[in-house]
Amino acid sequence: MTAKLNWGILTTGWIARKFATDLLQSQTGRLVAVGARQLADAEKFAGDFGGARAHGSYEALLADPEVQAVYIGTPHPWHAAWAIRAAEAGKHVLCEKPLTLRRADTARVIAAAEKHGVLLMEAFMYRLHPQTRKLVELVRAGAIGEVRLIRASFNVLMAFDPAHRMFNRALGGGTILDLGCYPVSFSRHIAGAVQGRVFAEPIRFRGAGRLHPEAATDEFATALAVFPGGIIAELSCGATVLNDNSAQIHGTHGWIDVPNPFTPGLAGKAETITVHRRDGAPSVVIEIPSPGVGLYAYEADAVAAAVARGDREVPEAPWADSLGIAGMLDEWIADVGGNYDGL
Repeated sequence: MTAKLNWGILTTGWIARKFATDLLQSQTGRLVAVGARQLADAEKFAGDFGGARAHGSYEALLADPEVQAVYIGTPHPWHAAWAIRAAEAGKHVLCEKPLTLRRADTARVIAAAEKHGVLLMEAFMYRLHPQTRKLVELVRAGAIGEVRLIRASFNVLMAFDPAHRMFNRALGGGTILDLGCYPVSFSRHIAGAVQGRVFAEPIRFRGAGRLHPEAATDEFATALAVFPGGIIAELSCGATVLNDNSAQIHGTHGWIDVPNPFTPGLAGKAETITVHRRDGAPSVVIEIPSPGVGLYAYEADAVAAAVARGDREVPEAPWADSLGIAGMLDEWIADVGGNYDGL
């Protein structure tokens, strides 16, 4: 079994709590410290998760000698700065998606990890779930023939609130960064699987969407990518129009329906995917059983396994893929007319 890895959590929001909860179910992770801007927040969080050490600043967390790896769950604009500072402190880094606001910043974070010899992973947790691995297996085995079309949509229907992080530009708001990154990542992963690789780069990409007139951040958006081999990907995300989260992979002999592509097993339940055939053969429903651990536990164990091997990248989420995802998000945001200048 891979050796245990001591974790520190940087911030105390909802996503940090979810990671801490699932970390308790991982095979390798041990929460030893949490850092917040207010000591009282860190103490409350630490008390809720087994009495880990509480630090009243992020700097103090990074200075903790027992912390080997740091999970960063701050709002998007602070990812780059704290990921770089964690690398400089010699800590391995698991940073929530999107890794940064723009490709140039992603390159700076990767350079810092490389310079200081630490592992860095962008936290697309769905990549490590058995459902995603099964999809890759089906595509590579030719279960639906030659892949021609990938559709992926991630939406959360909500009322407009200018202060909410989904819309607030100062918090890195906008649905492309928060939600659209998943369909982008998914399409790259599936198109890559066709080539026997972890990801593929599109040869063409165009986006469209609507900026909210008050917030100046995108409230819904669509994009079209063309990958090598003529694979087309239709991508969408939003918060004010649709309430659809699904993916479909279409091939020459059939298609795969994925009702829950981005948060499989989040509630600890089993998932199902369906393989439909175009030759009249019966559809095949494949159940992905619940493994009894939280979705984020897969990330913690993947990081620990890579660290134990002496690797600086997790195979399912390599640095080159993070750079490519960031580049596509840059293009999509620019096509919509948004920007994060000054953040």
